[in-house]
Amino acid sequence: MSTGIGARVPRKEDARHLAGKARFVGDLSFPRLWEVAFVRSPLAHARIRSITVPERHAGRVFTAQDMEGVQPIRAESSLPTYKPSDYPPLARGKVRFAGECVALCIAPTRAEAEDVAEEVILDLEALPAVIDSLAARRPGAPRVHEEWGDNLFLTTSVDGDFESARKRAAVVVEREYRTARQCMVPLEGKAVLARHDERKGQLVVYTSTQVPHLIRTGLSQFLGLDQADVRVIAPDVGGGFGYKCVLQPEEISVSWAAMRTGRPLRWVEDRREHLTAGANTRQHHYRLTACADEHGRLLAVDAEITVDVGAYSVWPFTACLEASQAGGNLPGPYALDVYRCKTYSVATNKPGFTPYRGVARPGVCFAMELTIDAIARAVGREPADVRAENLVPAGAMPYTNVTGKHYDSGDYPASVAGARRMIGLDAVRARQGRSLPPPGGADRLDAAPACRSRSRPFPEPAARLDTTHAHQDHAERPAPDSRRLDAVSARQGAREPDGRLIGIGFSTFTEQTAHGTRVFGAWGLPLVPGYEQATVKLAPSGTVEVRSGNHSFGQGLETTLAQIASEQLGIGVDRIRVTMGDTGETPYSTGAYASRGMVMAGGAVSKAAESLAGRIRKHAAHLLQTGADRVSLAGGQANAAGGASVSFEDVARAWYLRPDQLPDDVDTQGLEVTEGYKPEVDTGVFTYATHAAVVAVDPATGSVEILDYVLFEDCGRRVNPMILEGQSYGGAAQGIGTALFEESLYDENGQPLTSTFADYVLPGPAELPAMRIEHLESLSPYTRHGIKGIGEGAAIAPAGAVVNAINDALRPLNVEINEIPATPRRILAAILEAKASGANEDGRRRTP
Repeated sequence: MSTGIGARVPRKEDARHLAGKARFVGDLSFPRLWEVAFVRSPLAHARIRSITVPERHAGRVFTAQDMEGVQPIRAESSLPTYKPSDYPPLARGKVRFAGECVALCIAPTRAEAEDVAEEVILDLEALPAVIDSLAARRPGAPRVHEEWGDNLFLTTSVDGDFESARKRAAVVVEREYRTARQCMVPLEGKAVLARHDERKGQLVVYTSTQVPHLIRTGLSQFLGLDQADVRVIAPDVGGGFGYKCVLQPEEISVSWAAMRTGRPLRWVEDRREHLTAGANTRQHHYRLTACADEHGRLLAVDAEITVDVGAYSVWPFTACLEASQAGGNLPGPYALDVYRCKTYSVATNKPGFTPYRGVARPGVCFAMELTIDAIARAVGREPADVRAENLVPAGAMPYTNVTGKHYDSGDYPASVAGARRMIGLDAVRARQGRSLPPPGGADRLDAAPACRSRSRPFPEPAARLDTTHAHQDHAERPAPDSRRLDAVSARQGAREPDGRLIGIGFSTFTEQTAHGTRVFGAWGLPLVPGYEQATVKLAPSGTVEVRSGNHSFGQGLETTLAQIASEQLGIGVDRIRVTMGDTGETPYSTGAYASRGMVMAGGAVSKAAESLAGRIRKHAAHLLQTGADRVSLAGGQANAAGGASVSFEDVARAWYLRPDQLPDDVDTQGLEVTEGYKPEVDTGVFTYATHAAVVAVDPATGSVEILDYVLFEDCGRRVNPMILEGQSYGGAAQGIGTALFEESLYDENGQPLTSTFADYVLPGPAELPAMRIEHLESLSPYTRHGIKGIGEGAAIAPAGAVVNAINDALRPLNVEINEIPATPRRILAAILEAKASGANEDGRRRTP
C-alpha cells in the first residue's frame, strides 16, 4: 500500500502522544534544575520608582538593573513611517501593560519561586493608560512611548480613484466593524528551559517554539553571543497558532539567568499569565464603504483599518505585520478594480500583538463578507449569488488582483456552489418561508421557552426541513425564489415553532500561504525568509532519515514530510525517521508559520529525496549489473527492469560497510543529500474556501446555536487528507470561538477582566456543530507536487459565515450585528434597542 502523497497515513507522532510518552519542556529534567516565576506589573502604565528585594532573597531575584549588556528586543523595519520600540526582557524605567515582566525569581520549585515573587515590593507611579485604539490616535492621548509624537507604529495607504467609482454606483454601503482582542490558548503555553553545556561550551535552550532557528538568531543578537555558542532545541510542542513564532522576553531573561547562576532554569507559563500577558491578537476596527451596481457587482471599496497592536513591536515580525496584511488582503477573492485603504498600527497599553492563525485575514474576511451580504440585501438578491458573481472567475487564473496579490490557480465560484449544495440553501430558504409566528403574536420577544433541548443538525439536504425539531409538521408555504429575497423580506416575525429565528450565511476567502522573499522583503522586516533546506539520508540499516529545520507543533509534519520522502524514494513511512526542531542537528530554516511547512519544507524534502533516489539507483545499478536508467524504486527495493532487485539495506551496506563491492570510480557524494528549495514564483500560493452555516437565534435570550456547518476548500494537492481534515475542523472550531465566544476585556485603567476560563470563554463540544468538508484540488503551477498551504485557512471564514447567518435570522427584526464575538449580550441588546427605537434610516439597527 502506498504511503506517499495522497495516502491517509496515521500520524507517526501519535504513537508517543497517545501513550503519554511525548517530552515537552515541562517533562525535562537536569541535575540542579530550579524553576522560575516572574514578578509582573499590576498596572497597565506606570513609572518604576523602585523594586525592593528582601535581603534573604539576594541572588534569587533579578531585575533589569542586573542584566547589564543585554539588549532590549528591537524589531526594526525599513518602511518609511515605522517607529521601533525597545522591549526590555525585564521592564526598565516604565511598565506599559498589566502583566509585563518586572523581575525574575528562582527557587527549587515553582511554588517556592512564586513565594519569593510575592515578597518583592514594587513602587509604581501610575500613569494614564490608553486602552482604545481609536482614542489612542487622537491628539492629546497618553503616549505609550514618550519619545514618539503620537501612538502610531506605522501608517500605510493604498490609493485608488474611489470618488469617481462612487459617483456611478447604484448602491453605496457604509459599515463599521469591530473584532475583539483574543488569546490563542494552545494546550501548552510558553515554556523555556536554559542550561550551559560545559562540554560544548554552549548555551542550550529548550523552548516551546515554532521557530527554533529564529530563536537562536534572536538570543545571540540580544544576549551578545556568537550563534555558534547557542543551541536551541524545540522538543514536543503542544500547539502554537503563531503565539510561539516570535522571540519571547522570557526566553531572553531565563537564558541570561541560567548563564548568570550557572544552573539550569525553567519557566512554564500558567493559564493566568497566558490570559493576561498573552492577550495579544485579532483586535481590529474597520470603517468600510463599498460601491456596487444595481445587480450588486462591486465597483470600489474604501477602508480605514485600525489595529490595536499593544505596547511593543515583536521580533522579528514587528507590530506592523497585522495591519499591512489587513490592507493588502481586504479585497480577498473578489474581482475588484478600485480600492482605497489606509491602515493604522496603534500602540496601546496592552501586550504586544502576535501573529495568530490566519494573520489579519479573519478580520478582513469578517468585514468583507458582511459587506457582501449587506450589498445583497440592498439590491434585494440572494447573498450567495452576489458573492459568486463577484469572485475572480476560474478562467482568469492566474490572476493579479488590485493589491498585487498573484492568485496562482483555483475556481473560487465553484467553492460557493459546493458549499451551497452541501448546506442545502434552497431547503433552508423554504424552511424560513414556512416558519410560524410564535404564540401570542409576532412582536413577542419573550415567546421562546427559557430552556430547550439541543437541536440536531441537518443530516442530509433532502431531510433538512423536518429533522431539527421534534414538533408536528405544519402545512408548507410557498418557498421563496432563491435568487431574490423579496419573499423572505415579507416574513416579518416568522419563527420556528419554538420561537427561534433561522438564518443562513456564507463566507469566502483566499489565504496567501508560503510567503516568499519578495513578500517579506516588501514588509521591511529585520529578517527576510527565503529558501528552505532539508537533509535526506539513507542510513546504514537501509532506513531513511529526514532532517528539517522546520518544526511540528501539532500539524503532523513528522508524518507528511515522511510521506513526501516516501513518494520520491518508494519506501514506507514506517522506515522513515524525521528529525526537526534542533538547531544542532538540522539545516537552517526560519520555521513554521504562514502555512509554509508543506510547501517549503515539503519542497526541500522532495528535492533532496529525489536527488538521493538518483544516487540509490546509481549504486544499485552496479550491484545489479545494469544501467541506472533501468532501475526503479518501490517497496524499499531497487528493481531492475529484468526482475532482479536489491534492498535499500543492500545498497546502504555496500556504501557504508562493503565499499569493495562498488567500482573504483564510485561517486563519492554518498547517500546523504542536503538541498535548498523555494517555489518558482515566491510571492506565495493561494488556498481558498467557502464556509456556510445555518444558525438558530433565540430573540428572547440572544443565544445562538449552529445547526449545520460546512467547508468547501481547495489547498492544491492533498498530501494526507486525514491530517488536512483534522486541521480544517480544528481551525473552524477556533474561528467559531472568534465568532461567538472569545474576547479579552479590559477596564478603563487597562486591567484585564478575563484572567481565568470562567471569564474567557472557549467553545467546547456542546457549542460546536458536526461539521462536514469537501475539497477541490487545483494544483499550484509554482510548487513541487502542486502543493499549497492550508494550516491557517479554516480559522479565517467562520466569523463571516456565522455572523452573516445571525444577521439573516435577525433580518425580520431589523437588527444587524457588526461586532464579534456575537455574544448573547450583544445580540439581545441590539434586539431590544431596535424594538425600543425602531429601524434606522437604512432599515437596520446595527451594533456599534
